[in-house]
Amino acid sequence: MANHASAKKRSRQNKIRNTVNSQYLSKFRTALNKLNSSVESKNQEEIQKSYSAVNSILAKALKKGIFKKENINFDVIKNAVLAAGTAPNGANLQPWHFVIIKNKSIKKKIRFAAEIEEADFYKNKAPKEWLEALKPLGTDKNKLFLEEAPYLIAIFEKKYSLKNKKKVKNYYVKESVGIATGILISCLHFSGLSMLTHTPSPMNFLNQILKRPNNEKPFVLLVVGKPKDNCKIPVFAEKKKAFSKIITIF
Repeated sequence: MANHASAKKRSRQNKIRNTVNSQYLSKFRTALNKLNSSVESKNQEEIQKSYSAVNSILAKALKKGIFKKENINFDVIKNAVLAAGTAPNGANLQPWHFVIIKNKSIKKKIRFAAEIEEADFYKNKAPKEWLEALKPLGTDKNKLFLEEAPYLIAIFEKKYSLKNKKKVKNYYVKESVGIATGILISCLHFSGLSMLTHTPSPMNFLNQILKRPNNEKPFVLLVVGKPKDNCKIPVFAEKKKAFSKIITIF
């Protein structure tokens, strides 16, 4: 009876958290839309207000930890991608495509292909200086996490779009996709999830496995899930530059 009551309590708590998650992500998308509009209008006062609103929502979510859940709700992934889709971009052509992967066999294919590229990188391609820089992080050619993580999100940049079988040039592609990726990562983090960026070089195997057209180029592969109980962040990775080291103020 006690176990049953505990299960019902956990279920009720999860429902409450999921509701709060949706509300916060909705607020975040609204704030981003306002920020986009203020940037387009070039109203500096509105830009500052909108920017502060976005930061406020992020800060509250991180401080309260309200998005941390035992299970990953697909709606959290969906809403994070929707938020990313509101990113400022060149001529509003939205030159991105997101592929969400949860199928085990496809994740296995991606891991197999990635490890081939990674083995070549560590053995033949990477200069000595690069390998030395990676040493403190403990990375190697083995990418088991690509299979273990519940979700992978492959982000593609569109060099050009196709409309009525005609090429449509996209502008500021990397900048646009980079901003969208940053928003997506932020949403995943304050949704209580952990993630890492994976960029094997080259990544064109993703086009083949995920059946993406030639006008799309892999930008980054996000590995999304919750960390294992014994998972630790390398001390080296927590050493971030101070505010005074990364800014110049006039």
